[in-house]
Amino acid sequence: MNVLEVETAFGPARIHLRPVERPRAALVLGHGAGGGVAARDLAAATAAAHAERVTAALVEQPYRVAGRRSPAPAHQLDAAWLAVIDRLRRRELRGLALVVGGRSSGARVACRTAAASGAIGVLCLAFPLRPPRREGSAPAPSRLPELDAVTLPVLVVQGSNDRFGIPPSGDRRKVVEVAGDHSLRTDLAAVNAAVQMWLAELCGP
Repeated sequence: MNVLEVETAFGPARIHLRPVERPRAALVLGHGAGGGVAARDLAAATAAAHAERVTAALVEQPYRVAGRRSPAPAHQLDAAWLAVIDRLRRRELRGLALVVGGRSSGARVACRTAAASGAIGVLCLAFPLRPPRREGSAPAPSRLPELDAVTLPVLVVQGSNDRFGIPPSGDRRKVVEVAGDHSLRTDLAAVNAAVQMWLAELCGP
């Protein structure tokens, strides 16, 4: 594994590059809002990528590299993410088809920037469809428009008891429910299997 730092307009981001020999594509994943790249579902997705001879790159946003847990505003997350994608496309992942994605907040970033990143598909682990309603407050708006705006093939892997809800499937969006909640820790084997099957179809022989 190689650990690289990339300067962005909002501070350094960090890439944990996990290459395979003779890769046929690359999977770039972002972390959740308060978590990091060691999340178990990200590890399961990385293992699935390696099984399909796909190099994986796990990206730490600048606010996490700086030691903060509270996420940066969406426009900063998106800009930093695209700076990392640009670096990877020019150097470490040059010439490879890119699949982008992440868990929770990272999945939202990948959706919002899918067109600009030049990806061939988007992987969403535990997409946070609608924040749970707080007592006495109005319902939060749905984030479904972020998913609907993606014109590429999308895989959503969602816990059947996710408190954020479960997105609907669509013409180019496959939704796989697995046992568990938003953490996706209950059945990591199911997460791995869903991601591997989708990557096999997406990336071809």
